[in-house]
Amino acid sequence: MPGALATHPIVTAAATKAAKSTAWTGHDTRLIVVALAGIALVVLMTAVTKIHPFLALLIGALFVGIAGGIHVDKLLPTLETGVGGVLGNVGVIVALGAMLGKMLVDSGGADRLVGAIVDRVGEKRAPWAMVLAAMVVGIPMFFEVGLVLMVPIIYLVWKRTGGSILRIGIPALAGLSILHGLIPPHPGPLVAINALHADLGTTLLFGVIVAIPTAVIGGPLYGTWISKRVHPDPPENLAKQYTVTEREDGTAPSVFTTLSVILLPVVIMLVKTVVDIADSSPSSELHKVMDFIGDPIMAMIIGVVYAVFALGFGRKASDVMGAALAPVAGVLLIIGAGGGFKQMLVGTGIADSIGKAANNSHLSLLLLAWLIAVGIRLATGSATVATVTASGIIAPIAASHTDTSTALLALAVGSGSLFLSHVNDAGFWLVKEFFGMDVKQTFKSWSAMETILSTVSIVCILILGTFVH
Repeated sequence: MPGALATHPIVTAAATKAAKSTAWTGHDTRLIVVALAGIALVVLMTAVTKIHPFLALLIGALFVGIAGGIHVDKLLPTLETGVGGVLGNVGVIVALGAMLGKMLVDSGGADRLVGAIVDRVGEKRAPWAMVLAAMVVGIPMFFEVGLVLMVPIIYLVWKRTGGSILRIGIPALAGLSILHGLIPPHPGPLVAINALHADLGTTLLFGVIVAIPTAVIGGPLYGTWISKRVHPDPPENLAKQYTVTEREDGTAPSVFTTLSVILLPVVIMLVKTVVDIADSSPSSELHKVMDFIGDPIMAMIIGVVYAVFALGFGRKASDVMGAALAPVAGVLLIIGAGGGFKQMLVGTGIADSIGKAANNSHLSLLLLAWLIAVGIRLATGSATVATVTASGIIAPIAASHTDTSTALLALAVGSGSLFLSHVNDAGFWLVKEFFGMDVKQTFKSWSAMETILSTVSIVCILILGTFVH
């Protein structure tokens, strides 16, 4: 795995671009203005004129593409690439997760599990239990996969504890997000580790040290505070889907069976990660088998099939799974359009402009790495794109700064990649729709939480940097 990622084509291309001229031009200024105008246009259409986010994102994407200089022949192919890329991956995972969640709820297993959690920790400490559960579930998973697995649990705990759903939801989101940004085996941190030639074990150790206080501040503490000020109205169809707790035959699977259904995809992906790290030969049969089985989509398919039998649905499974898809159809279209908007920004080359601005600054290397990732995250909306591109930009600079820990540098890049998720991030719309928020509420809760995670984590990294070289 490390050897393969070290020569990752995106990383290599980014490093090559970083070595080119860093002179700022009028074209770079125009790209920044276009990106800001495109983002403002989407916010205006969704928040003020109440245009549906799906249409607003498509219009905003076309505006960015035209104003950003993408040739008219490439406009629609670029848009289609972005939409298809998200729906082909995240869309399939969301659909499978909805099926799994619906079966967990309709079987009564999810409610029994939630009852055990709440009874053990108490309603007051439920947010703390949620951040811990999310960090366990999110160890080997993409953020989106962890979220769709956690949504039924979030809804059921919220139903039992009352108040704003954000009191339960924000801690879960914080636990999933901080792992996605900082902790291997997530793809972003692994790419950063290999681009910067950092030690995996050291980065993992420092990442855990940084992630725990960051998740606490951005999760239970911020979630409790914001839940008193923002009260979303979760969609009726999702609320109904994820709060049915009685089964027709009056039985429910055990807590152990329910946990096995939730954790099976997690375990499969975790085993793949262990094989990737332990097996240095990517051409080995074991590696090939685990690459197939451990892919998030395949792991989720296995999990759904297992749930059909473990939860006792049998021939009724088709009706249950079919009913699960209707409530998430709108979510899928919106996150697909968000992917199209992001791809238009990437296609304009705005990441290169941000790299130029960063290379001309005179900041500490850790802070510089964070700022580069922040800029690319704001411009493209993707934490992974921000990590990959920022790592490539900072790698040649880091080679001449041997006094800076490469492990902390990789974490600084990951920290910056979490900053201020907004309208060009598919995750923004996924959270918005799952929690039933408007754009303003999503900025106040989700976007603010991401900014807190990024800010707190870079402060922790800078503090560690005073002791580690």
